Amino acid sequence: MVLIDGAGKSFSGGGDLAAMRKAADQTEAEVRDESGDFALMLMKLRALRQPTIALVHGAALAGGTGLVAACDIAIATSDAVFGLSEVRLGLIPAVISPYVVEAIGPRAARRYFLTGERFDAAEALRLGLIQGVVADAPALAAESERIVSLLLLGAPGALGAAKELLDLVTFMPVDEDLAEETVAMIAERRVSDEAKEGLTAFLEKRKPSWAVRDA
Repeated sequence: MVLIDGAGKSFSGGGDLAAMRKAADQTEAEVRDESGDFALMLMKLRALRQPTIALVHGAALAGGTGLVAACDIAIATSDAVFGLSEVRLGLIPAVISPYVVEAIGPRAARRYFLTGERFDAAEALRLGLIQGVVADAPALAAESERIVSLLLLGAPGALGAAKELLDLVTFMPVDEDLAEETVAMIAERRVSDEAKEGLTAFLEKRKPSWAVRDA
């Protein structure tokens, strides 16, 4: 699994002043190249078969908010601050928009894309951008360890397949094609070595081979 944390006072404060000065003189082609690198990074993060966890403290602004949205699980300290302030710089949150809209929904995204206002951890939790709020850094570390221990109880292949399943069914119409896809996925998984080990371990009342620690 992949844990993403911020070094220093913030998770990610967005672009720094030097980058903003550089951006003012960039050509459209240069912006495409730079933004393309960021878009590719987010895509690769989103496509990882391993679970990804964002551990947020301090500011997670602009691209930082997008990075949080691209992770499977996100936990923040109560002092965390989020925001999509691009319009206040004459910009738009284009590259991160697919992940943010998926996380908080189009209605909430309309508000925060347009107002550029910052919001706190409680609001981020209400919106679904994060899934938990803890008091401080030590509590964040403890919660991270707890979540990791839960994830380690899952079979690695099954975790990856579960992520693929989520991508398949999210916002898709429930029809015969989708039913066939989900049947094919469970059939493939049911005959896998992991599933055989998991079911055997359950019947034998023991831990499966991948469960290396208690939840």
